[in-house]
Amino acid sequence: MQSIESDALEPTRAELKGLSTLEKTLRLAPVYGLLLLTIGLIIMFSILLPDTFPTMLNLRAIVSDKAIIAILSLAAMIPMAAGRIDLTVGYGIVLWHILAISLQTLYGIPWPVAVLIVLALGAFVGFLNGVLVEVAKIDAFIATLGTGTVLYALALWHTGGRQIVGLLPDGFYAINGTFIGGLPITGFYVLAITIAMWLVLEYTPVGRYLYAIGANPKAAELNGIPNRKFVVGAFVSSGILTALAGVILASKLRIGQASVGLEYLLPALVGAFLGSTTIKPGRVNVWGTIIGVAILAVGISGIQQFGGSFWVEPMFNGVTLLIAIGIAGYAQRRKGVSKK
Repeated sequence: MQSIESDALEPTRAELKGLSTLEKTLRLAPVYGLLLLTIGLIIMFSILLPDTFPTMLNLRAIVSDKAIIAILSLAAMIPMAAGRIDLTVGYGIVLWHILAISLQTLYGIPWPVAVLIVLALGAFVGFLNGVLVEVAKIDAFIATLGTGTVLYALALWHTGGRQIVGLLPDGFYAINGTFIGGLPITGFYVLAITIAMWLVLEYTPVGRYLYAIGANPKAAELNGIPNRKFVVGAFVSSGILTALAGVILASKLRIGQASVGLEYLLPALVGAFLGSTTIKPGRVNVWGTIIGVAILAVGISGIQQFGGSFWVEPMFNGVTLLIAIGIAGYAQRRKGVSKK
């Protein structure tokens, strides 16, 4: 059996042993740097905006606005763990939130059944992506871009460019509108998904296999790991989470329209890419992804409260994505040099 080495860059206990406090701090800085920056931004905005930023109202707004992005970022990071990318997280949510409403308003389907149908369709699209990537051997970027474009076209065709509006049951509204302890229930969805994914990816063979495939597919296959099975499963999981995000979005907006959804693609990818630069630098990870979404949420909220214009959010997301990709690339090159 060949040993499959992780591509994460966090220092091991053996590497930290014998180092001084300052040396340990410098070695751990890349691991927790983004977390410390997030905390620093929270403190800074709380001092500069004491009447608006450190309030329960602002916390509710951040959780409500960014919960869907957090779920999509977690969805995107599952294929990323296996070295693939899934762009349908941004396109799929357009169709799924429309279907979640139209199945009820146009076809009279009970809301629990409508939700299950949307989740099943999300899983099917994920399976299709996995087949295109692993069986047809199409590049994941191209395959998921093509699939996502088809989903978006179907959303336009289904709506005819119009809004899907209708009276929905209270149970469906409660999916997004319920509060627990003063916070939106969507925040607890994110917490539950995060913990479940963390346990699976870090403490089960499934997670180790996905990371092994992402680190070195050929070595993983030589070690007896069925690459195709786990990569397809990663896309299916991503599809289900994307569909879930679509259901939550439908419950939040209460109308379906094809012009809503694509704006989630960039921040979702930014969160996942940022996640690969912290906690376990050099590979995507669950808690890093959550921190990546958190720093976006805190930064954008603070800037907007200072009076930032409408273009600030996409600019912030774009610049942050470029920085995240640059940091990840530098970290990988640094590791390659250290191995020589």
